[in-house]
Amino acid sequence: MKILFLVALAGVILSPAVMAEGQRLHDASCLQCHASLTSGKPTSLYTRADRKVKTLESLQKRVKGCAIAADAQWSETERQSVVNYLATTFYKF
Repeated sequence: MKILFLVALAGVILSPAVMAEGQRLHDASCLQCHASLTSGKPTSLYTRADRKVKTLESLQKRVKGCAIAADAQWSETERQSVVNYLATTFYKF
């Protein structure tokens, strides 16, 4: 029963609609600040060799902190969609 629940949950988390929403929220709230930190290459924070985020847990904490700093006012569901987008697209957890 647990396995079926986890498979169903993974399907919802990684659905194209959830991924698109995560990317939309990320791009609207994060890219400007990240571009200012990286000489105009905002996604390089995720792909650099010495990146600080190495686990899903640390990514969740980082997204939560950045959302507060950016005054994004995301719901928990929205924040999780950003985490899912980043984890799948860049971090490959």
